[in-house]
Amino acid sequence: MIDKRLVLNMLVFAEKVQNGAVQSDLIEESVALGFRKIEVRREYFKNLANEIADIKKLVEKYELELFYSVPDEVFVDGQVNSKLDDYLLEAIQMGITHIKWNIGDFAGFTGNLIELKPLTEQGIEVNIENDQTQTSGTISVIDTFMKAVEEEGLNIGYVYDLGNWRFVGEDEKIAAEQLGKYVRYIHVKDVIYMEGKPQAGGLDHGEIDWREILSVLPENVPVAIEYPTTEKQEILEAKALLEEE
Repeated sequence: MIDKRLVLNMLVFAEKVQNGAVQSDLIEESVALGFRKIEVRREYFKNLANEIADIKKLVEKYELELFYSVPDEVFVDGQVNSKLDDYLLEAIQMGITHIKWNIGDFAGFTGNLIELKPLTEQGIEVNIENDQTQTSGTISVIDTFMKAVEEEGLNIGYVYDLGNWRFVGEDEKIAAEQLGKYVRYIHVKDVIYMEGKPQAGGLDHGEIDWREILSVLPENVPVAIEYPTTEKQEILEAKALLEEE
């Protein structure tokens, strides 16, 4: 049963965010749907300072486990991104326990990987994710970075995003088999094709055998529903499917 590990990513509320909803209200909605693990997205904030305080109150009120998706890169212009400390501070202020970034251009990094160590010592789990770019979303890039992380003894993990492999032209099962040992967290979505191009879709509404992939990946890590939906029923449908596994 995945139910105890289920996370709701705010991407499911993309349409509501576009129409003006704030994440604190959407957290309340998520709790009403039965979730106590929730992933907020930095790009969805409208007034960061105000919303941080509101979210912190909700974390305490509902005893939530909060994840933070930050659409920025660890490596920029050959160096460690100077904004990462600020993102961690935001996470601490909200009561977040997990943060996620993209790798960025690790191949062009000219510094020493040990520079990342202070980022991993803030009491927050630090992870990277396979995104939809060739720069930081392919199997070889993820594997190269995670091997380097292990060699340096850094406490950095990996978020396996099920749907993103189709966007970079790679096979999600091969990725699961090769990268599974690094996985701390899983994002699930299906993929449909519109005019030959991949688009994120609901579970069992696309071409991915997500059940097979989950059987390959670690069984003891959080699993997030992470794709846009337009109505509550779609979220509940995904929740029910995952709870059956």
